[in-house]
Amino acid sequence: MVTEKPVFGGQVAAHYEAWYETPDGSRADKLEKAALRRLLGSFPQARSVLEVGCGTGHFTRWLGEQRLAAVGLDLSADMLAKAQTLNGLSLVRGHTHHLPFADGTFDLVAFVTTLEFLDEPQQALIEALRVARRGLLLGVLNRWSLLGLKRRLAERVRPTVYHAAHFYGVGELKRLLKSVGGDKAHVVWHTTLFPRQWSCPQSALPWGGFIAMGLLVPEAEQS
Repeated sequence: MVTEKPVFGGQVAAHYEAWYETPDGSRADKLEKAALRRLLGSFPQARSVLEVGCGTGHFTRWLGEQRLAAVGLDLSADMLAKAQTLNGLSLVRGHTHHLPFADGTFDLVAFVTTLEFLDEPQQALIEALRVARRGLLLGVLNRWSLLGLKRRLAERVRPTVYHAAHFYGVGELKRLLKSVGGDKAHVVWHTTLFPRQWSCPQSALPWGGFIAMGLLVPEAEQS
């Protein structure tokens, strides 16, 4: 989750994993991973992934469980130190704009609740595409959802880590991916994390609290 805006420190690192043990965190975790697992189906040839802004490695570990060789990258030393204690992960400290890897090192590059905190998201995605052979995997908090509205309203009462976040809608996120992938790149998406009363956990409607979106580069479509 952590990147350059802001640099989250030890206090956030200490509580980040604990949130997933709460009822709300457990529900979000289950739904978000299900949405990302469905998205991975668009990349059947993928065997490796770099998660940028991996934080404590929560999703890096999960990506590794999906039979992918997973590496996590983050700028925060506190987050990486916490991640190191939670399992034997491959971790690298680095900046999203200068990934310390050669061109095409990974099949996929993932951003899971990371893009929202970047000062220059377009530059980060361009750099991610440099090291990704097949495409990008994104999990992004949805601006145009009931959950997104609640977060923004809550910020007016008590600032949290989300005060620095830029929430995206489906349309804006698609345009951002197209701007870096070009006209031939293919975008796939769906949303999840609807209110509890919602009968369908995932939908093509653009109002779920969590957007799962993938960018398939032309080489991936031809393989």
